[in-house]
Amino acid sequence: MSDPKDDLVHYLYAARDALIWKLDGLTEYDVRRPLVPTGTNLLGLVKHVAFVTAGYFGNTFDRPFPEIAEWLSDEVEDNADMWATPEESRADILGLWERAWAHADATIKALPLDAIGRVPWWNPATNEVTLHKILCHMTAEAQRHAGHADLVRELIDGAVGLRADVSNLPTTDAGFWAGYRDRVEAAARTFM
Repeated sequence: MSDPKDDLVHYLYAARDALIWKLDGLTEYDVRRPLVPTGTNLLGLVKHVAFVTAGYFGNTFDRPFPEIAEWLSDEVEDNADMWATPEESRADILGLWERAWAHADATIKALPLDAIGRVPWWNPATNEVTLHKILCHMTAEAQRHAGHADLVRELIDGAVGLRADVSNLPTTDAGFWAGYRDRVEAAARTFM
């Protein structure tokens, strides 16, 4: 019989790992470049998830993560957590990622699933949560951004899949995918 907390943590960590490996083997330019009109980029996704991780597993449970305070101020520009400035190195952001997750891991380990917290940036009428709810929320958050990273990475160099060692796709043969894409395009064109 599995433990509910272990199950939740397993899926959260799977999402976390899927997101971070999307940076592997890419140049500084490629991890930073925006490939869609909203500016989504791989290093920005990692930075964003690091900050929300620090907030949800820190401030929510009265376990503040020191580096997040500045990001909660009203003076921070919109989307500042979604891209890396020229002054921020990949190592800086990966270091933030590691510190945020170490902090989250300590919170997860220390608290039971029914531990009560309050999300400071949510409506005060509905901001009381449990660790269980935050584990679910952060799994959804990490999975959403891992999905963004899947698409951005595919646009960069064609690399796809769940993990470096498991593609989770039916085949990696380029010919198969070219034919498949052509069939999908042809089906779509019937509605033009």
